Amino acid sequence: MTTPPMVTIGIDLGDRNSVLCVLDAAGTVQERQVCPTTRGGFTVALQSRPPARVIVEVGPHSPWVSRLLRDFGHEVIVANARRIPLITTATRKSDPVDAEMLARLGRVDPALLAPIHHRSEAAHLALAELRARDALVRARTQLINHVRGTVKAFGEQLPAAPACSFHRHAAARLSPLLQPVVASVLAALATLSEQIRGAERRLGALAREHFPEAMHLQQVPGVGPVTALAFVLTLEDPHRFATSRSVGAYLGLCSRRDQSSGRDPQLRISKAGDPFVRRLLVTAAQYILGPFGPDTDLRRWGLQLAAQGGKYAKRRAVVALARKLATILHHLWITGATYRPLRLAGDTHVAA
Repeated sequence: MTTPPMVTIGIDLGDRNSVLCVLDAAGTVQERQVCPTTRGGFTVALQSRPPARVIVEVGPHSPWVSRLLRDFGHEVIVANARRIPLITTATRKSDPVDAEMLARLGRVDPALLAPIHHRSEAAHLALAELRARDALVRARTQLINHVRGTVKAFGEQLPAAPACSFHRHAAARLSPLLQPVVASVLAALATLSEQIRGAERRLGALAREHFPEAMHLQQVPGVGPVTALAFVLTLEDPHRFATSRSVGAYLGLCSRRDQSSGRDPQLRISKAGDPFVRRLLVTAAQYILGPFGPDTDLRRWGLQLAAQGGKYAKRRAVVALARKLATILHHLWITGATYRPLRLAGDTHVAA
């Protein structure tokens, strides 16, 4: 059994102020304190203290707070909010009560907190760049849908066109009546497309210079630079997973379980992991199973699952393929192996 530290500090992080609860070795509350949720506030409150075990709850501020407190020499544990019903379902919630509960749980057994692993600042910055590009793409899609919906109401149709050049195709096909109505939206689309191209160039350079493992993962058909880089940045350290199969569960692609006695119903996936990476893997799986997916073992396996019938067979096949894809990507990353698309078929044919 791990010996409890001399001092345990629970911190309930807030946007403006955070509440600290300090417990001594016997579990007695030594101090309660409120400090601003800023680098300066935490520096004043915790930098000069002897090393202690500090418990914070995962949230928007926990990445930078945990890095800062580790720099001060403290042992920092980031608690998984979804796994702390004593806090999330409490009938009398308050910031001081939550801070004390975090400290008491961390003092007894940190494993009860299902600790979260926060990525490094460099990986966090690169992932923020990826998410910024994703936000631009989603905004562009919404504007394209707005233009298409607007012109349909006036009996006009716009041709199918790539999103990056939609603004040019639409401007050439619009009637004089509608051109001034959507001109500002088309101008915004042109700007968004240029910003997205710039973001993709920066991400490509980032992967080549700092994350070569992401380049290695792109050998799998359907896995592009965005998916590969997001996968690498989210996992960051592949060796913290005991097996490659556990990555699917980490990303929320495995079914939940509620087994009791002789009852073991089939439930939906947990969705407990990073939703951004999970969406990218599902999109890659949809491409692999789609009409343009190349002939690979992955595609054959997924099509066999989809052919089993049932109302949701295709949907289940896509999720299962995304889970298998996560396992393969982790294995390739760990071993540095070359991906063989038709290994089970003896590599007798590879689609052009």
